[in-house]
Amino acid sequence: MTTSDTSTPPRTVLERFPAGSPRGSWPAEEYAAAQRTQGHPDARVVMDLRTDQFLVVTDTVH
Repeated sequence: MTTSDTSTPPRTVLERFPAGSPRGSWPAEEYAAAQRTQGHPDARVVMDLRTDQFLVVTDTVH
């Protein structure tokens, strides 16, 4: 019998943006870009379907 690890690595949510915004993911993408220039090179945008939000996350635990 084999088992698979379906857990995701720990993430830190830096900011949340509503998906229903007229500009879509742009504010989240802009925020992620700013975070990358400020020392979070792995900052990226993901979609949280459960809450209908764009999240700016980093794999670095803060």
